[in-house]
Parts: sequence; C-alpha cells; structure tokens
Amino acid sequence: MLDALGLGPDDERVYRALVGRPNSTATLLSDLLDVPRVHVDKALSRLVEWGLVIGSADEQFTAAPPAMAFGALITQRRDGLRMAEQALVTLAEEHRAAMTGNSINDLIEVVTGRGAIRHRFLQVQQAARTQVRSFITAPFLAVPPDENTAEPMAIGRGVQFRAVLDRAVLAEPGIITDAIDSLRNGVQLRVADQLPMKLVLADADLGLVPLAVTPAGEPGAVLLHRSGLLDALDALFETVWRTAHPFELSGTGTGAETTVELGAEGPTDLDRRILALLLAGLTDQTTAAQLGLSPRTLHRRLRHLMDMAGVRTRMQLGAHAVRHGWAEPPVPSRQASSPATATATATATEW
Repeated sequence: MLDALGLGPDDERVYRALVGRPNSTATLLSDLLDVPRVHVDKALSRLVEWGLVIGSADEQFTAAPPAMAFGALITQRRDGLRMAEQALVTLAEEHRAAMTGNSINDLIEVVTGRGAIRHRFLQVQQAARTQVRSFITAPFLAVPPDENTAEPMAIGRGVQFRAVLDRAVLAEPGIITDAIDSLRNGVQLRVADQLPMKLVLADADLGLVPLAVTPAGEPGAVLLHRSGLLDALDALFETVWRTAHPFELSGTGTGAETTVELGAEGPTDLDRRILALLLAGLTDQTTAAQLGLSPRTLHRRLRHLMDMAGVRTRMQLGAHAVRHGWAEPPVPSRQASSPATATATATATEW
C-alpha cells in the first residue's frame, strides 16, 4: 500500500512490524517477519534515512508517528510532482517551438497495429492539459470502453472531456451503463446521426485519426501535431458538437423490471432514461434491451407518460418531454478525485 511513496515490500513490512512492536532490534524483526537479517538491516537503514524510524544507541528501533512521518513524505512527493508538471509545460513549449517549420514527417506519425494505436491513444489523453475531445464510433478496435485507463486519470487532474457518439454506438452492449458512469465523472456527451471517423484531440496540440486497414489486416492511424490539418479537425469537432443532441441520463437505479414503479407526480429516473434514448434516435427494441426491459414494459411506461402529459402521440410526448425537461435530468456534478481513486470508474471514450 505504501509503494506509491517509494517504500519497497521489506520497508513496509518492517515499518508495520515496528508500529506494533516499538523498541525492537533488527534480530527480533528478522525472526518475527521471517526475513533474512541483511534485508531487515537494509530496510531499517532506508527507513531511518527517510525519518520513518528512530534508532537508539542500543540498536533498538521505533516507528515514527505515521501521521507526522508520512505526512512529510507525502508533501515531498506532491511537491516533486508539481515541479515535474512545471517542467513538462516548459519542455512542451520548447518542443512546440522546435516543431515550428519542421518537415511534414515531423508533424505526422503513422501508427500501425492495435498495440501501437492503443499506446498512442492513451498517450494523447495523458498529454492533455485542459481538454480532450473525441468522436466515438463502433466497432472498438484497440481500446474497449472499460480499458481506457487514461481518461479517469486525466479527469482526476482536472482535464475536461467532451465526446460525440455516433448514434449506432448506443446499440452496443453495455454502452448506456458506461455513458452514465462517464456523465457522473463530468464527461459531456452528445449524439450525432453519423460521424465521419474516430477521432481524439488533446487540447490543440495532438490528434489521432484512423487510416484504412493494411493489406495484412492490421488497423492504422495517424498521430498529428500542430498543423493546418489538426486545425481543420479541431473545427470539424466543434461544428459537429454544436449540432449534436445533448445526451443526459439519470445515474440512479438499475432499470430492472422488478424495480419499476409508476410515478404519480412525474417521470421516474427510468422514464427519463427511456425518453432520453428514444429522443437520441434509438428504436424501441434497442432502448428496451439497453435498459433491461421487455418491449411490453417499455410500451406500458410510454403509455403512462403520454397519459401524464395529456398527449396522444409519441411526437407530442417528445415535444412535451423537451419543454418540461423530462429527458434531461441534472447529472451529478463532478467531484474532485485523485488519480488513484479515478482508475476504477468506467469510461465512454474508446478507440
């Protein structure tokens, strides 16, 4: 658990033993932990140097108070990371200046193979300082929804994510659950009838777009640095984003039929999900499958909503839902999270 602070396995075991057994000798610790004495001596030497253990003249050792000792160590690590971030900004600016006027080969990198594309896809997100924008289309060739570890890490350091989903993606198994998790984490999602390509942009500095599959069957992609082509992709994303339909879903409830209750006062969270998916263009069958409902239950809930709204047709229900905000419930605001806790969340950005 303490390896993030630079402690090795022996260091942590020795420190934990001393927390429960102050004033222990190296020999006692070696016997207690069943660790060779030479390993214990090295661990004690490191722990004393870091101020985590206090040694006495008679070669007895005691753990320093954890809150004091590790608090100072965590502060040092945090300061070191801040300095590294500042150095990264400086290096990025130097690299950007050096790239100005370079040849096309320096501005465009061809990437071939799923492994290489996956690596570059994650790197582009890791390089973002303020925002990541993406077009999401199916199929997912290199990075499935639950394997994009870079997105939650970037969200944890304050990077904004905006993604446009191709409408066909909403029919993919599990995508609605992934979308809800992303909305909870602050990702902004919209839906377009059809997207021209996959795309991921990091700020205005990097872009990754697909190429045709090679004769050997391997997918390819192009990594773009700052250039006129990257500016065009930037403008393309913003144009599509403005015309795409906002995708907002309630993040509570499972949608299972056994938990369905008809709301007398207004639409339930499940009702709002149904309306949001139908307004996004999904068919009845796809909507029911995504929410774990039978077609009969879906139709029953739509009839209840129509009665509640006092309308006779689905078109009227859609207009009523938009006017009264039935399909756009508030999404929980993004909470500040550390990279360590954010890695467990699902994502809606894939490649």
